[in-house]
Amino acid sequence: MSSTKYTEYDAYAAEEAAEGKVFDVGGQDWDQVVAGAEDAGDERLVINMGPQHPSTHGVLRLILTLDGETVTEARVNIGYLHTGIEKNMEFRTWTQGTTFCTRMDYLAPLFNEAAYCLSVERLLGITDQVPERAQIIRVMMMELNRISSHLVAIATFGLELGATTVMLNGFIEREYTLDLFEEITGLRMNHAYIRPGGVAQDLPSGATSKIRDYLGRMPKRIQALRKLLDANPVFLARTKDVAYLDLTGCMALGITGPVLRATGLPWDLRKSQPYCGYENYDFEVATQDTSDVYGRYLVRMDEMEQSLKIVEQCLERLQTAKGPVMIEDKKIGWPAQLAMGADGLGNSPRHIAHIMGTSMEALIHHFKLVTEGFRVPAGQAYVPIESPRGELAAHVVSDGGTRPFRAHFRDPSFVNLQAVPAMSEGGMIADIIAAVASLDPVMGGVDR
Repeated sequence: MSSTKYTEYDAYAAEEAAEGKVFDVGGQDWDQVVAGAEDAGDERLVINMGPQHPSTHGVLRLILTLDGETVTEARVNIGYLHTGIEKNMEFRTWTQGTTFCTRMDYLAPLFNEAAYCLSVERLLGITDQVPERAQIIRVMMMELNRISSHLVAIATFGLELGATTVMLNGFIEREYTLDLFEEITGLRMNHAYIRPGGVAQDLPSGATSKIRDYLGRMPKRIQALRKLLDANPVFLARTKDVAYLDLTGCMALGITGPVLRATGLPWDLRKSQPYCGYENYDFEVATQDTSDVYGRYLVRMDEMEQSLKIVEQCLERLQTAKGPVMIEDKKIGWPAQLAMGADGLGNSPRHIAHIMGTSMEALIHHFKLVTEGFRVPAGQAYVPIESPRGELAAHVVSDGGTRPFRAHFRDPSFVNLQAVPAMSEGGMIADIIAAVASLDPVMGGVDR
């Protein structure tokens, strides 16, 4: 028999595709990185920024090569979180999947839920059967979530550039938004409120008046934040013409969200590919033409004001849009008439009385729906939405069973982080802070 000689296969073709030495930035690699810098022959300083650095917005590691205080090379390294959310969803029912994906981008949980549920509903073929009232509530909650997310972006951004007052004011206003979430969903974060077929429950008594109070307060508070930053000479010096990335760079890297709109392109999925009835709302797409950190800040401030307009329109629509907040198909929709019990949980007393005392069939159905879940026809669906950070999409695959065969999310933070080298190389090390902050990355969405 003739022997066959096997050679080691280089799947990434590193020797063919790269010029010079290739470095794999991963764990326990610091000696290799330093040795590679020494081999170059010139005097350079290689430093770690993160993953514990407070200005990296989570467990993000940046390996910076410096020439004095100028960044000559920036490498981004993720992978320090590993929540395993997408894999865990394969072992839960379709409805239970919302309790996992809501924890990805933990500053925008309602957007995670919406993208996932819209994809599941497309597979089920029930997109047009979701009640109008549920769609309005979804839009209202997402826009409130957009405001709370942008407030964190502005607050942490201010703190990182030395404006402590901005951080305090931003988080105070976010608390008022989270109070509304707690009032409506029972939780301040990670709500699992948007479910396949609608939402978990209708607005509780008194929620509408509290939202109106919020709408009366927020415009003044946003203007107060603007007074602290818009014309602040220190803030302008740290943000104008810093971390420049034009439209060509954004298109090449797949950048979306405020970073893209700061280049002047009004690309917003709420307008270009409407979902949840966004085509029925009157609002403008916020843009700037500076392509720098300052422009991204202005876009987020403008978007908060537009979100307030949308929330106000939602309240007006809810006055006339009566009816259920969950699809009528009892084989899919979970009971959405909930009531707070002594333990803080539970279905409404009427539903409990129905399934426990008057209908054996209803009890059996409730048991199977909760424990086994509904079946989704085989196929796959991809639905993108406009999150506070850009295009967020869920790609779900079904094999016809009661659990997702695969679930994968296109998270904008993950894609946008590609822009860090393009924004930073050739600039000052101090501008790294502003560059990363202007992307507003959330590592829960990056390393899911």
